[in-house]
Amino acid sequence: MAINLTEIERRILDFMVLYLRTNTYQPSIREIGERFAIKSTKTVSEHLQALADKGYLERDPSRSRGVKILGVDLNAQTVSVPCYNELPQGRSGLRIDRAETYLSMDRRLAGAEGCFFVQAKGNELGAIEVAKGDYVLVEPTAIDEVGEGVLVVARVGGRVSYFRLSRNGQGVYLEPLDGSEGPTLVEDPAKLTLIGRVAALYRRLDGLPTLVSTTAH
Repeated sequence: MAINLTEIERRILDFMVLYLRTNTYQPSIREIGERFAIKSTKTVSEHLQALADKGYLERDPSRSRGVKILGVDLNAQTVSVPCYNELPQGRSGLRIDRAETYLSMDRRLAGAEGCFFVQAKGNELGAIEVAKGDYVLVEPTAIDEVGEGVLVVARVGGRVSYFRLSRNGQGVYLEPLDGSEGPTLVEDPAKLTLIGRVAALYRRLDGLPTLVSTTAH
């Protein structure tokens, strides 16, 4: 299936796949409109018809949820992992409804429930030679489950970033992986805002752009 979708068409299709995996039925036109702040049901219907014309959907216009997604693996052994273009800097965190796209993965590789991908930017992970464009898998974890030297995502001084965690008798040390400054000491680990630990890395080795989607093209 050719990749010839507009940005909004791709996002709608990815949302429909995730919704179907979660609920076992399709979202209604009104629910799709609410997800993407599209007030007109006619506009949503036009996007769905464009997806149908391009071979991604089959539609039954007489039914609110009368859509069948084509060419998608809905195997129960796979899970859709949200992908973000950057780490959250606001207090609201990484909201799933703000994910740029999703990646379908085998459940055995996807990490714990609530895991997500972040696309690496610049030199924020330069200390471990993660390149711009790599996808970093982060999974939620508790501070007492993090071992010595593990890479984590945490909020320190109002900024969310990547760190290498270590311990001593004084508390927890967080060493920034972008080399911007020295380690930060958190004397009371219970007060550390830990987003998760870095569990895996996805990198293309052929120099081609990484195309991530829940749809099988």
